[in-house]
Amino acid sequence: MVDFFASSLINGFMQSSMMGKGIVLIQLATSIVMLAAVFSKWKSLASAGMMTRRIGRDVMGGREVLDYYTARHDSTHSAIENIYIATCERLLKLFAPDVRTMLVGRQPGASSIAALTANEVGLVKALCEHVLEEEEIRLEKGMGLISTVVALAPMLGLLGTVWGVLDAFADMGAAGTATIATMAPAISSALVTTVVGLLIAIPGVALHSNLSSKLRDLMSDLEGFADDLMGRIALEFQGRSA
Repeated sequence: MVDFFASSLINGFMQSSMMGKGIVLIQLATSIVMLAAVFSKWKSLASAGMMTRRIGRDVMGGREVLDYYTARHDSTHSAIENIYIATCERLLKLFAPDVRTMLVGRQPGASSIAALTANEVGLVKALCEHVLEEEEIRLEKGMGLISTVVALAPMLGLLGTVWGVLDAFADMGAAGTATIATMAPAISSALVTTVVGLLIAIPGVALHSNLSSKLRDLMSDLEGFADDLMGRIALEFQGRSA
């Protein structure tokens, strides 16, 4: 059955007009781009999810919120690390140079003399939320390309079919006859673009839905991490009145 289906598509493609063949080639090219984007996004989300779990566990498992920062780990450039590092750097800038040196150097008693007002903690939180939004936007890159291909593939197919049907009726009008033998090949070839568009769109919708689910889970984890991070910073450093 697969061979028959493939043969029908190939025969229909070969009998198509230049317009129909061009649309099919465009559809196939965009499907390759979509598959490359899906693979790249799946790989990046899997890596980001792994880093989020590992770094989140390390940060929250430390005795103090700055322990992971001061340990000088090799940068992973992951979303969660970017949020954490930017937040810690904003936090440290609020302290006097000598206190900052003590905190970074992990000197005993540094935390006891480092205190922030509620407004200063609010500044750190605002920065944390801003970086979180930037990372979420960065993680969403590529999803628009996938959804665009999924939406355009069947539309291009419909365009090709309508164009092919118009050509078929124009040819029949010029010939002055309309029989099944003359209509069937033209209509069949006109439908090829729609079939190809649906073959691209149907799995594309499933892939996009799967990636969207993974992206939502990752964003939820990042938002939870940011909330926990700010909660620990407030507990450890908020100690002065405004």
